[in-house]
Amino acid sequence: MFSQTLEYAMRIVAHLSTQDEPLTTRQIAVATEVPVSYLSKVLQALNRNGLVTSQRGLHGGSVLARPADQITLYDIAQAIDPIRRITTCPLGLKSHGTRLCPLHKQLDQTMELVEQSFRDVTIAGLLSEPSASKPLCDVGPVHASRASAKGRRPVQLGVTKRR
Repeated sequence: MFSQTLEYAMRIVAHLSTQDEPLTTRQIAVATEVPVSYLSKVLQALNRNGLVTSQRGLHGGSVLARPADQITLYDIAQAIDPIRRITTCPLGLKSHGTRLCPLHKQLDQTMELVEQSFRDVTIAGLLSEPSASKPLCDVGPVHASRASAKGRRPVQLGVTKRR
């Protein structure tokens, strides 16, 4: 139901929320297991939507643009893979006009529930839930060299890849 890119973005934001200093692309890639070649694209989208800021050069890197308690899963989804509501017949049937058939009405109501659920969950809220593992990312501050040396792996959401 959710794209791999959205999962990557959620992992990146969750990981950045646990850090006290800017992280390089390589450090983020190692900790979140997002391919370096794809990470830049995701960071750019997060940056364009005001979720992450990045600075080049010495002491540069990426950080959250606002506190984790002010970033919802909805914010991330809208930045990466917007939730699309059904407002008119997707088949373009003239007889339906702007009235949705029962199937499309049910699908839209389901998307409304997903949208509301995502609006209600902040990154800080996810990370504060009692659990043996933190969602979507490695636990705590980790530098790239230590993460790979210890073989740490992030917890992943159950998402499907688009075919």
